Amino acid sequence: LNLPQFVQLMETFVGEDISLPTMKRLIAFIKEEYKQTEKEKIEQLGKVHRISHLAQRKLLLEALFEKWDNNASGFLDLEEVDAVLSTFKEGMEKEALRKAKKHLCCRYPQLSRVGKLSSKAFQTFLELVASEFTGNKDEAIDNLVEFLTASVEQNRMKCLQSLTRRKWLDNIQQVAETSGANMEPVYKAVFKALSQDAEAHGDNKKISAYIALLEENQLSPERGQILLHYVACTADDAPYVLNQVLYRDMKGVSFAAVEEGKPIHVPRVQLHGSIHFWNYDRPVEERKGSLLVLPLHDARWRVFGILGLDTLRDQCEKTIFLTHEISFYQGVSHAVSKAYHHIRTLENVLQVTVTALDWLYPRAPSIHAVIMYLVEPGKDKTWDYALRKKMTTDNTGQKEIHNSPVLLLRKENLLRDYLFKCTDSSQVIHTSVCGEYHIAVPLRDLSGQALGIFDISIGCHQKLPPHELKDLQKMLKMAQAACSEILKTSLEETEPTYVLEAEHMADLRHAGILFHRFMLQDLRDCV
Repeated sequence: LNLPQFVQLMETFVGEDISLPTMKRLIAFIKEEYKQTEKEKIEQLGKVHRISHLAQRKLLLEALFEKWDNNASGFLDLEEVDAVLSTFKEGMEKEALRKAKKHLCCRYPQLSRVGKLSSKAFQTFLELVASEFTGNKDEAIDNLVEFLTASVEQNRMKCLQSLTRRKWLDNIQQVAETSGANMEPVYKAVFKALSQDAEAHGDNKKISAYIALLEENQLSPERGQILLHYVACTADDAPYVLNQVLYRDMKGVSFAAVEEGKPIHVPRVQLHGSIHFWNYDRPVEERKGSLLVLPLHDARWRVFGILGLDTLRDQCEKTIFLTHEISFYQGVSHAVSKAYHHIRTLENVLQVTVTALDWLYPRAPSIHAVIMYLVEPGKDKTWDYALRKKMTTDNTGQKEIHNSPVLLLRKENLLRDYLFKCTDSSQVIHTSVCGEYHIAVPLRDLSGQALGIFDISIGCHQKLPPHELKDLQKMLKMAQAACSEILKTSLEETEPTYVLEAEHMADLRHAGILFHRFMLQDLRDCV
């Protein structure tokens, strides 16, 4: 038990009406009776030491990754890392390296195709290499880190540029985590980062930027099965680009970037001959500049859209994108992909919640209301997280989705402190507020931490009828199972698993069906 869980266990045990003298006697009893053997103490200290050591190693490897990735592209070239590692100990560990690489490609199947290491895959690679060495694994990793650190040279200007760019990329992720599952603030953060970099590191280029997502072509199927739908762009380009659709049979290089899965750079669009210009008001003689199209990849390197940039609004001669700029834009495309899939995951979790509550409400009429909150990192450094109100369901089954920012902070919501206790401990909380009884239930991520909270109001009744409680427990169990499945499929080393035929449909529909799949599997297990 951690501290919040221990406190919650004791509060549940003593109840709300315990007297102070009784509480003191209980504390004295526990202090007297709780004994820890020397063996248990050594095991506990060892566990704490291992956790601390792993956390320090993770930070060390992340810092090494960032040092190698000096243009903040978000990836390292596997062959480049492999080539440097092959010179470790003057090439005496090549066999260990070969075995580690083989294990790595088994864990990340896409590596043999794309050859790019994410930060997580890079850390895994070094750990696999160290595990193949004889001797102490921790010492082996320390030696590898020292060797790889010495292999990278960075001048001061490059280092400052990299730090600044990482700050902008981190802001995109932070916006995604505090947007309430809304992509609009993310798009604004992306275009802000691109314009800031163009100003600071790109000779003050005037750039246009746009994001298009692949969608099934239901408008004109004869023009191709998929299309690119432009969902966001820089403000000056909105009248011409926003909500436009690019079909396969139209001019352009975007579909080539999608099919190849690699960036396409057209240094001079006026000489290319196959560029689609959205702004027809721009005279032909002014259609000059550089174009860059970057594919957006999911965790398993499947393309789901593009990030495009051009300098057509800049009439200067030197508007070609340089190598360091292209590398950074790849980092931006990676940040867009992470943010997009983070928000898609939350949308899927919310869809599971909708399906679960639809199933529950006719079976548990004693439940007055259910409010669902998402846990978000707090913007106020004094308080480490906030609770965002996302959905309310009353006892008639009517649901309200809250798109406006309704955020709860601990210091401003003393009467809802039970929600924060539930989040802290990731445990179920039963409490009474102003004569109304509540059950707060966490929806956990894969590490066991709360990512969402169900606030279930049962009115003046202290308990639900047994059959309603049983259905509530079943609903919560299946919602948690479906949520865990969604989170697993967002990992780069995990392939999605479909059981029911209908799950092969679009993600949101798949998320809703997931709940019923686990309910069906539970029923089969009971038969």
